Amino acid sequence: MVKTHRVKLFKIFLLFIISSTLLFSGVNTLKKVEIAKGELRLEFNNFLPKKQIKHFALKNPPREVFDFKNTRLSKKNIAKNIKNVKIAQYKSNIVRVVVSSHKPYSCTAYKPILSLKTYHIPLPKQGNVLPAKRYTKSKDKPKKKTSNPKAKKMTTSFSRSHKSELIVIDAGHGGHDTGAMVGGKKEKDLVLMIAKRLEKELKKRGHPVYMTRTRDRFLKLPQRTRIADKKNAVVFISIHANSVPKRKRNKIQGVETFFLQNTRDARSQRIAARENKSVLKGTSKLSRSVILDSVLSGPKIVQSNKLAIDVHRRMITNLRSRYSGVKDGGVRHAPFWVLVGASRPSILVEVGYISHPKERKRLFMPRYQELIAKGIAEGVDNYLDNRKKEIDF
Repeated sequence: MVKTHRVKLFKIFLLFIISSTLLFSGVNTLKKVEIAKGELRLEFNNFLPKKQIKHFALKNPPREVFDFKNTRLSKKNIAKNIKNVKIAQYKSNIVRVVVSSHKPYSCTAYKPILSLKTYHIPLPKQGNVLPAKRYTKSKDKPKKKTSNPKAKKMTTSFSRSHKSELIVIDAGHGGHDTGAMVGGKKEKDLVLMIAKRLEKELKKRGHPVYMTRTRDRFLKLPQRTRIADKKNAVVFISIHANSVPKRKRNKIQGVETFFLQNTRDARSQRIAARENKSVLKGTSKLSRSVILDSVLSGPKIVQSNKLAIDVHRRMITNLRSRYSGVKDGGVRHAPFWVLVGASRPSILVEVGYISHPKERKRLFMPRYQELIAKGIAEGVDNYLDNRKKEIDF
């Protein structure tokens, strides 16, 4: 009996050790925090699954909150000297990051595609941060921030020369290829309207611009991307509008920005398949795979990711400044064939869902189109400014 009892105790003890090992072996650690290029960059010791990150916003004062589940801090005061950022062990298995700002801003965080262990959180721009005095658990309130006319002037100035920075704008579809068509409205018409507004906005900022089409005509895939290379453009932007089947039309809406990359995400795959349909006729599966694999490992993918983030952030900020309920579909990656042939930073902007009744109405409003165009132009400038700093550095 004694021997049997000891065996049982040993099994219980062994089970406890095994379960404890399984429980804590997957625990991640936030080991490093730094500020770089206007972002809060978090570095973890293990792979960071997307499902373990929860992001939400709070008001009064505005705060962007990120909870990292199954994570611990490497040290208690890891963000001690970073203003307007608090990082703490919120729960035994949750690290909470809080970014405070003077007013709400578009905070599209992301994981760089070349690093599975880092997470980048955009910080509010200068002039949109809280006073230096930190919040505490006391009843102290922050001082009210006064407006800074000089700061405003800086953000609206387009004095920097863009004479050598040609932008190629590709209005999707055209001719016999109407793209999505709902409620008598055609995608090919909508995206051409927005492309022309974007052309005007970029020229206002000093950029030379080339349009793949200025009228209702169809271009084959190689024609669109060959233009960007032939003209030696700094970036290639393809504009499209999204759509879903009738049963989902009242549910799905939002602005999404894509860059070229393979994906397992079913939704991104469906969107890419719809947009690719008209350009892949007669192309074998093998040849498609060969071409796609040849570009997915290129350095332009990283720059396209950065361009997509800058453009998307400004679009969402501009649209939300005038319209309520604008859905942020985020920056995503998918194998869009219109981006495959361009050997330069390239993105595809899905300006909204033409299938969603409310969003379709907005998409055909001149003011809404202007905000989209302005957002894309601002994002391009932000990207080019940051790119120049990288090169200079």
